[in-house]
Amino acid sequence: MMRNKMMLLTLVIAFICNGCSIDDDDANFHFTALEIVDAEVPESFILNETYKISVNYLKPDSCTYYEGFDVVKDSLTTRSVVAIGAVRTDIDDCMEELIQETASFNFQVIYTEPYTFKFYKGDNSDGEAEYMEIVVPVNNP
Repeated sequence: MMRNKMMLLTLVIAFICNGCSIDDDDANFHFTALEIVDAEVPESFILNETYKISVNYLKPDSCTYYEGFDVVKDSLTTRSVVAIGAVRTDIDDCMEELIQETASFNFQVIYTEPYTFKFYKGDNSDGEAEYMEIVVPVNNP
């Protein structure tokens, strides 16, 4: 009986020691901003309503995966919108091709002033971010 317990304990310790490597702390991805080519927003908003905003973005290769949107409040009614992608760094055979995809997010209207959306289009030749701006007026019910 004691010998069986000792064998079981030895097996458990072997599994625990073999489970994870302490040296495996390197990330196998990094985040990147994806270029937005088009956005579908309503012609106008109604106060206190929620709207689905659809965005077409480009993935540069097969190793980049869509992760979500980063919507930043620049001022009271100005929002900067960036599509975020995760790029896998542990894959060597990425197919480099532009892949257009669509995603959406919900937006709730809480102010009566017009909203300005600045959708990230990419960087210009000087490395500065460029945006597509869309202004949406708000109608009071």
